[in-house]
Amino acid sequence: MAERRFGVGYALAPKKQQSFIQDSLVSLARSRGIDLVRIEREIPLADQGPFDCVLHKLYGDDWRRQLEDFRAKNPNAVIIDYPEAIERLHNRISMLQVVSELKIEDRSETFGIPKQIVIYDKETLFDRPAWEGLKFPVIAKPLVADGSAKSHKMALIFNHDGLSNLKPPIVLQEFVNHGGVIFKVYVVGEYVKCVKRKSLPDVSEEEKLGSLEGLLSFSQVSNLATNERTDDKYYKKMHLDETEMPPQSFLTDIARGLRRAMKLNLFNFDVIRDARFGNRYLIIDINYFPGYAKMPGYETVLTDFFCDIMEKKEREVEKGLEEKDGADSRGCDKEMRKLVSNAYCSDGDDGVLPVSPLSREEENPIQV
Repeated sequence: MAERRFGVGYALAPKKQQSFIQDSLVSLARSRGIDLVRIEREIPLADQGPFDCVLHKLYGDDWRRQLEDFRAKNPNAVIIDYPEAIERLHNRISMLQVVSELKIEDRSETFGIPKQIVIYDKETLFDRPAWEGLKFPVIAKPLVADGSAKSHKMALIFNHDGLSNLKPPIVLQEFVNHGGVIFKVYVVGEYVKCVKRKSLPDVSEEEKLGSLEGLLSFSQVSNLATNERTDDKYYKKMHLDETEMPPQSFLTDIARGLRRAMKLNLFNFDVIRDARFGNRYLIIDINYFPGYAKMPGYETVLTDFFCDIMEKKEREVEKGLEEKDGADSRGCDKEMRKLVSNAYCSDGDDGVLPVSPLSREEENPIQV
């Protein structure tokens, strides 16, 4: 009997495709019965395939409609992941709201998010009483987090003078000293991997009082450009390799909670350790489908993930077929859709957390 092979169609932007779909991944996946097939952008998705799974990182109304058409024609196919679930990560406020909803008990470590507020206009930006709950320094981030270069442009603001160059809508997030180290936690289904990266140096009391420029621009906290402010002596003294990692079980619990709440399989979240409390951690960012190729052994991790998805899909389809005889055809079809639509992250809770558009009236700081 011929080996059962599975087709995983991928739809990625050119830059993402170049970094993620490497020969090493394609070869390993093929050796384990998984064929990675590029989805043609010029042809409707529903007219391509057949695909057992669609892996994507594309956005827009047209792509969303194509996914819906594909799902209608292929109810047993697995979509990684659904646009309505990904959407909440495009807004830096709704992105971190889910953290406040997590409940992790019986841990000596605690977690949360920094104090932050969304600013929609210049008037509010310079209205000190509107956000007097925040203390300088603060990090200014674009409200929209869609992966574009613009969405990565951030600034560390030391005082009120640094506010003049900001362009709302923005999120102001209180900067917390964290030893110049950020922990990037990669999640691939049930797999969780944490790596350490250099971050912004701690800010001293003298700097807080305004001895520095009012504003420091940067693109990514964990990847300062060479022309941006760096302090080699600071990092040499810091000894990144000697920095203690957060407990793996603690990060796994958070990752599992985020995965269930967000209904997402592929994401990473950035964590810092609050320098004021050794066991207090703050989640400052969550990204969908990050640069996994930077993660050691990513080929094995992703191939295992694809195989697990296909095995679970097969089991659930077989189970659904066995139950079909005693079920109303319409009810069975609905159940089948429910089974495969959350094929890897259902864990007993169907559906996706709603993404509520932020209105101007919702300018309350999120404080944890």
